[in-house]
Amino acid sequence: MKLNPIIFGTSCLGNLYREIPMETKVAIAAEWFKAYSHPTIDSAGKYGAGLSLECIGKALKALGKTGNDIDISVKLGWRRSRRLAPGEEPTFEPGAWKGLEWDAVQDISHDGILRCCEEAKTLLGNYPVGLVSVHDPDEYLASHVSRQKALDDIHGAYEALFELKARGEVKAVGIGAKDWRVIRELWDMGIRFDWAMFACAPTLLVHPPELLDFVGRLKGAGVTLIDSAVFNGGFLMGSNMLDYREADPERDAEAFAFRDRYLALCRERALDPAAVAVEYAFRLGFDSVALNTSNPKRVVQNARYGEHRSPEAFWDALGV
Repeated sequence: MKLNPIIFGTSCLGNLYREIPMETKVAIAAEWFKAYSHPTIDSAGKYGAGLSLECIGKALKALGKTGNDIDISVKLGWRRSRRLAPGEEPTFEPGAWKGLEWDAVQDISHDGILRCCEEAKTLLGNYPVGLVSVHDPDEYLASHVSRQKALDDIHGAYEALFELKARGEVKAVGIGAKDWRVIRELWDMGIRFDWAMFACAPTLLVHPPELLDFVGRLKGAGVTLIDSAVFNGGFLMGSNMLDYREADPERDAEAFAFRDRYLALCRERALDPAAVAVEYAFRLGFDSVALNTSNPKRVVQNARYGEHRSPEAFWDALGV
Protein backbone atom coordinates (compact mmCIF):
# COMPACT_ATOMS: atom_id res chain seq x y z
CA MET A 1 0.00 0.00 0.00
CA LYS A 2 1.55 3.28 -1.14
CA LEU A 3 0.84 6.45 0.84
CA ASN A 4 2.15 10.00 0.70
CA PRO A 5 4.99 10.79 3.12
CA ILE A 6 2.66 12.96 5.20
CA ILE A 7 -0.89 11.97 6.18
CA PHE A 8 -3.19 14.69 7.48
CA GLY A 9 -4.89 14.14 10.82
CA THR A 10 -8.38 15.57 11.35
CA SER A 11 -9.09 15.58 15.08
CA CYS A 12 -9.24 19.39 14.89
CA LEU A 13 -12.23 19.08 12.56
CA GLY A 14 -14.03 17.42 15.48
CA ASN A 15 -13.34 20.51 17.63
CA LEU A 16 -10.56 19.04 19.74
CA TYR A 17 -9.82 21.52 22.56
CA ARG A 18 -11.49 24.41 20.72
CA GLU A 19 -14.39 25.05 18.36
CA ILE A 20 -13.27 25.84 14.80
CA PRO A 21 -15.50 27.65 12.28
CA MET A 22 -16.62 25.64 9.27
CA GLU A 23 -14.95 28.07 6.87
CA THR A 24 -11.60 27.33 8.52
CA LYS A 25 -12.23 23.61 8.18
CA VAL A 26 -12.93 24.03 4.47
CA ALA A 27 -9.72 26.05 4.16
CA ILE A 28 -7.76 23.24 5.84
CA ALA A 29 -9.24 20.71 3.41
CA ALA A 30 -8.37 22.94 0.45
CA GLU A 31 -4.74 22.94 1.57
CA TRP A 32 -4.61 19.13 1.52
CA PHE A 33 -4.95 19.30 -2.26
CA LYS A 34 -2.29 21.99 -2.55
CA ALA A 35 0.10 19.70 -0.69
CA TYR A 36 -0.70 16.56 -2.69
CA SER A 37 -2.77 15.87 -5.79
CA HIS A 38 -4.25 12.84 -4.00
CA PRO A 39 -4.00 13.29 -0.21
CA THR A 40 -4.70 10.76 2.52
CA ILE A 41 -6.46 11.92 5.67
CA ASP A 42 -6.94 10.14 8.98
CA SER A 43 -10.13 10.47 11.00
CA ALA A 44 -12.24 8.56 13.52
CA GLY A 45 -15.80 8.19 14.69
CA LYS A 46 -14.54 9.27 18.11
CA TYR A 47 -13.36 12.67 16.85
CA GLY A 48 -16.11 14.97 18.06
CA ALA A 49 -18.56 12.05 18.12
CA GLY A 50 -18.54 11.94 14.33
CA LEU A 51 -18.25 15.70 13.82
CA SER A 52 -14.87 15.33 12.10
CA LEU A 53 -16.33 12.89 9.57
CA GLU A 54 -19.34 15.13 8.98
CA CYS A 55 -17.11 18.16 8.37
CA ILE A 56 -14.84 16.20 6.01
CA GLY A 57 -17.82 15.32 3.84
CA LYS A 58 -19.13 18.89 3.86
CA ALA A 59 -15.69 20.39 3.13
CA LEU A 60 -14.98 18.04 0.23
CA LYS A 61 -18.39 18.75 -1.26
CA ALA A 62 -17.80 22.50 -0.94
CA LEU A 63 -14.50 22.07 -2.79
CA GLY A 64 -16.11 20.03 -5.57
CA LYS A 65 -14.02 16.94 -4.82
CA THR A 66 -15.05 13.35 -5.53
CA GLY A 67 -14.21 10.13 -3.77
CA ASN A 68 -11.55 9.46 -6.39
CA ASP A 69 -9.64 12.57 -5.31
CA ILE A 70 -8.75 11.43 -1.79
CA ASP A 71 -8.17 8.43 0.49
CA ILE A 72 -9.99 8.57 3.82
CA SER A 73 -8.80 6.46 6.73
CA VAL A 74 -11.28 5.95 9.56
CA LYS A 75 -10.44 4.47 12.93
CA LEU A 76 -13.58 2.62 13.98
CA GLY A 77 -14.93 1.66 17.40
CA TRP A 78 -17.03 4.65 18.48
CA ARG A 79 -20.42 5.82 17.24
CA ARG A 80 -23.00 8.40 18.18
CA SER A 81 -25.31 7.53 21.07
CA ARG A 82 -27.57 10.47 21.96
CA ARG A 83 -27.99 14.20 21.49
CA LEU A 84 -26.49 16.36 24.20
CA ALA A 85 -28.46 19.01 26.02
CA PRO A 86 -27.23 22.59 25.49
CA GLY A 87 -23.99 23.04 27.43
CA GLU A 88 -23.80 19.35 28.41
CA GLU A 89 -20.38 17.66 28.33
CA PRO A 90 -20.04 14.35 26.46
CA THR A 91 -19.42 11.30 28.62
CA PHE A 92 -16.40 10.27 26.54
CA GLU A 93 -13.27 12.37 27.14
CA PRO A 94 -15.10 15.26 28.88
CA GLY A 95 -13.26 18.55 28.48
CA ALA A 96 -11.46 17.54 25.31
CA TRP A 97 -14.15 18.28 22.70
CA LYS A 98 -15.91 21.59 22.30
CA GLY A 99 -19.31 22.55 20.90
CA LEU A 100 -20.57 19.00 20.36
CA GLU A 101 -24.18 18.07 19.67
CA TRP A 102 -23.72 14.33 20.21
CA ASP A 103 -22.35 11.92 22.78
CA ALA A 104 -20.55 8.74 21.69
CA VAL A 105 -20.40 5.14 22.84
CA GLN A 106 -17.76 2.48 22.21
CA ASP A 107 -18.89 -0.45 20.06
CA ILE A 108 -16.16 -3.02 19.33
CA SER A 109 -17.18 -6.51 18.18
CA HIS A 110 -17.90 -8.15 14.83
CA ASP A 111 -21.29 -6.48 14.48
CA GLY A 112 -20.33 -3.38 16.43
CA ILE A 113 -17.51 -2.43 14.11
CA LEU A 114 -19.86 -2.82 11.14
CA ARG A 115 -22.31 -0.43 12.82
CA CYS A 116 -19.48 2.05 13.30
CA CYS A 117 -18.44 1.69 9.67
CA GLU A 118 -21.96 2.25 8.37
CA GLU A 119 -22.31 5.38 10.48
CA ALA A 120 -18.95 6.68 9.21
CA LYS A 121 -20.12 6.22 5.61
CA THR A 122 -23.35 8.08 6.37
CA LEU A 123 -21.55 10.98 8.05
CA LEU A 124 -19.10 11.31 5.16
CA GLY A 125 -21.95 11.52 2.67
CA ASN A 126 -20.93 10.20 -0.73
CA TYR A 127 -17.24 9.90 0.14
CA PRO A 128 -16.00 6.33 0.60
CA VAL A 129 -14.13 4.93 3.57
CA GLY A 130 -10.94 3.56 2.04
CA LEU A 131 -8.76 2.53 4.99
CA VAL A 132 -10.21 1.12 8.21
CA SER A 133 -8.91 0.04 11.59
CA VAL A 134 -10.00 -0.61 15.17
CA HIS A 135 -9.53 2.56 17.23
CA ASP A 136 -7.10 2.18 20.15
CA PRO A 137 -7.50 -1.53 20.89
CA ASP A 138 -4.92 -1.07 23.66
CA GLU A 139 -7.30 1.24 25.56
CA TYR A 140 -10.18 -1.18 24.97
CA LEU A 141 -8.15 -4.01 26.50
CA ALA A 142 -7.12 -1.90 29.48
CA SER A 143 -10.71 -0.87 30.24
CA HIS A 144 -12.13 -4.39 30.53
CA VAL A 145 -12.05 -6.72 33.52
CA SER A 146 -11.96 -9.75 31.24
CA ARG A 147 -9.00 -9.26 28.94
CA GLN A 148 -9.84 -12.42 27.04
CA LYS A 149 -13.36 -11.16 26.33
CA ALA A 150 -11.92 -7.88 25.07
CA LEU A 151 -9.44 -9.77 22.86
CA ASP A 152 -12.32 -11.81 21.44
CA ASP A 153 -14.22 -8.60 20.68
CA ILE A 154 -11.21 -7.12 18.88
CA HIS A 155 -10.61 -10.33 16.94
CA GLY A 156 -14.27 -10.34 15.84
CA ALA A 157 -13.99 -6.71 14.78
CA TYR A 158 -11.01 -7.53 12.58
CA GLU A 159 -12.81 -10.49 11.05
CA ALA A 160 -15.57 -8.07 10.03
CA LEU A 161 -13.13 -5.53 8.58
CA PHE A 162 -11.33 -8.16 6.51
CA GLU A 163 -14.72 -9.34 5.25
CA LEU A 164 -15.33 -5.79 4.01
CA LYS A 165 -11.97 -5.82 2.28
CA ALA A 166 -12.66 -9.20 0.66
CA ARG A 167 -15.89 -7.76 -0.78
CA GLY A 168 -14.03 -4.73 -2.11
CA GLU A 169 -15.85 -2.31 0.19
CA VAL A 170 -12.61 -0.98 1.69
CA LYS A 171 -9.06 -0.89 0.34
CA ALA A 172 -6.99 -1.84 3.39
CA VAL A 173 -7.30 -2.87 7.03
CA GLY A 174 -4.92 -1.54 9.65
CA ILE A 175 -4.31 -0.88 13.31
CA GLY A 176 -3.58 2.20 15.39
CA ALA A 177 -2.58 2.14 19.05
CA LYS A 178 -0.79 4.17 21.69
CA ASP A 179 0.81 1.05 23.18
CA TRP A 180 2.91 -0.57 20.45
CA ARG A 181 3.04 -3.82 22.45
CA VAL A 182 -0.66 -4.39 21.72
CA ILE A 183 0.05 -4.03 18.00
CA ARG A 184 2.68 -6.74 18.44
CA GLU A 185 0.32 -8.92 20.49
CA LEU A 186 -2.41 -8.80 17.84
CA TRP A 187 0.12 -9.43 15.07
CA ASP A 188 1.42 -12.46 16.94
CA MET A 189 -2.20 -13.65 17.30
CA GLY A 190 -2.26 -13.86 13.51
CA ILE A 191 -4.09 -10.64 12.58
CA ARG A 192 -2.29 -9.61 9.39
CA PHE A 193 -3.14 -5.93 8.99
CA ASP A 194 -2.05 -4.03 5.89
CA TRP A 195 -0.85 -0.97 7.77
CA ALA A 196 0.05 -0.01 11.32
CA MET A 197 -0.06 3.41 13.00
CA PHE A 198 2.09 3.95 16.10
CA ALA A 199 0.66 6.74 18.29
CA CYS A 200 3.23 7.17 21.11
CA ALA A 201 6.50 5.69 19.87
CA PRO A 202 8.97 5.44 18.24
CA THR A 203 10.24 8.99 18.52
CA LEU A 204 13.61 10.62 18.98
CA LEU A 205 12.92 10.42 22.70
CA VAL A 206 11.42 6.92 22.94
CA HIS A 207 12.74 4.12 20.74
CA PRO A 208 13.50 0.96 22.75
CA PRO A 209 15.35 -1.80 20.87
CA GLU A 210 12.43 -4.24 21.13
CA LEU A 211 10.15 -1.71 19.42
CA LEU A 212 12.63 -1.10 16.62
CA ASP A 213 12.98 -4.86 16.20
CA PHE A 214 9.19 -5.19 15.84
CA VAL A 215 9.09 -2.31 13.36
CA GLY A 216 11.67 -4.23 11.33
CA ARG A 217 9.51 -7.36 11.45
CA LEU A 218 6.50 -5.50 10.10
CA LYS A 219 8.59 -3.79 7.45
CA GLY A 220 9.91 -7.16 6.32
CA ALA A 221 6.35 -8.47 6.08
CA GLY A 222 5.34 -5.63 3.78
CA VAL A 223 3.18 -3.76 6.29
CA THR A 224 2.85 -0.03 5.59
CA LEU A 225 4.14 1.85 8.65
CA ILE A 226 2.74 5.17 9.88
CA ASP A 227 4.21 7.16 12.78
CA SER A 228 1.81 9.60 14.46
CA ALA A 229 3.97 10.18 17.52
CA VAL A 230 7.00 12.08 16.31
CA PHE A 231 6.70 15.03 18.74
CA ASN A 232 5.74 13.03 21.88
CA GLY A 233 2.50 14.97 22.11
CA GLY A 234 4.30 18.26 21.51
CA PHE A 235 6.90 17.76 24.23
CA LEU A 236 9.88 17.74 21.87
CA MET A 237 8.72 21.10 20.48
CA GLY A 238 8.60 22.73 23.94
CA SER A 239 5.15 21.77 25.22
CA ASN A 240 4.69 20.59 28.79
CA MET A 241 2.48 17.72 27.57
CA LEU A 242 4.29 14.40 27.19
CA ASP A 243 2.33 11.61 25.51
CA TYR A 244 -1.13 12.61 26.73
CA ARG A 245 -0.03 13.66 30.25
CA GLU A 246 1.63 16.65 31.88
CA ALA A 247 5.38 16.26 32.09
CA ASP A 248 6.96 16.33 35.54
CA PRO A 249 10.46 17.89 35.84
CA GLU A 250 11.52 15.32 38.43
CA ARG A 251 9.88 12.18 37.07
CA ASP A 252 10.80 13.12 33.49
CA ALA A 253 14.21 14.64 34.16
CA GLU A 254 15.91 12.59 31.43
CA ALA A 255 13.28 13.63 28.90
CA PHE A 256 13.76 17.31 29.73
CA ALA A 257 17.53 16.92 29.48
CA PHE A 258 17.26 15.26 26.07
CA ARG A 259 14.89 17.95 24.82
CA ASP A 260 17.25 20.73 25.93
CA ARG A 261 20.16 19.07 24.15
CA TYR A 262 18.08 18.35 21.04
CA LEU A 263 16.72 21.87 20.66
CA ALA A 264 20.14 23.39 21.31
CA LEU A 265 21.74 21.18 18.66
CA CYS A 266 19.02 22.11 16.15
CA ARG A 267 19.61 25.81 16.83
CA GLU A 268 23.35 25.34 16.48
CA ARG A 269 22.92 23.61 13.10
CA ALA A 270 20.07 25.93 11.95
CA LEU A 271 17.67 22.99 11.60
CA ASP A 272 13.92 23.01 12.17
CA PRO A 273 13.36 20.64 15.15
CA ALA A 274 9.90 19.67 13.84
CA ALA A 275 11.32 18.68 10.46
CA VAL A 276 14.08 16.68 12.13
CA ALA A 277 11.59 14.81 14.34
CA VAL A 278 9.60 13.86 11.25
CA GLU A 279 12.75 12.83 9.41
CA TYR A 280 13.69 10.43 12.20
CA ALA A 281 10.62 8.30 11.50
CA PHE A 282 11.70 7.89 7.89
CA ARG A 283 15.22 6.95 9.01
CA LEU A 284 13.63 4.11 10.97
CA GLY A 285 11.89 2.83 7.84
CA PHE A 286 8.43 4.33 8.31
CA ASP A 287 6.50 5.00 5.13
CA SER A 288 4.44 7.95 6.37
CA VAL A 289 4.05 10.36 9.25
CA ALA A 290 0.65 11.63 10.39
CA LEU A 291 0.54 15.33 11.30
CA ASN A 292 -2.35 17.41 12.56
CA THR A 293 -2.92 21.16 12.46
CA SER A 294 -5.86 23.51 12.91
CA ASN A 295 -4.03 26.24 10.97
CA PRO A 296 -4.59 26.09 7.19
CA LYS A 297 -1.29 27.90 6.61
CA ARG A 298 0.65 25.00 8.17
CA VAL A 299 -0.77 22.18 6.05
CA VAL A 300 1.60 22.57 3.08
CA GLN A 301 4.51 23.25 5.42
CA ASN A 302 3.77 19.97 7.21
CA ALA A 303 3.81 18.16 3.87
CA ARG A 304 7.25 19.63 3.10
CA TYR A 305 8.59 18.05 6.27
CA GLY A 306 8.37 14.77 4.43
CA GLU A 307 11.19 15.97 2.14
CA HIS A 308 13.56 17.18 4.86
CA ARG A 309 17.01 15.61 5.20
CA SER A 310 19.60 16.60 7.81
CA PRO A 311 23.39 16.21 7.49
CA GLU A 312 24.73 12.93 8.82
CA ALA A 313 27.03 14.93 11.10
CA PHE A 314 23.92 16.15 12.94
CA TRP A 315 22.73 12.61 13.58
CA ASP A 316 26.19 11.60 14.76
CA ALA A 317 26.19 14.50 17.21
CA LEU A 318 22.67 13.68 18.47
CA GLY A 319 23.59 10.04 18.94
CA VAL A 320 20.23 8.39 18.27
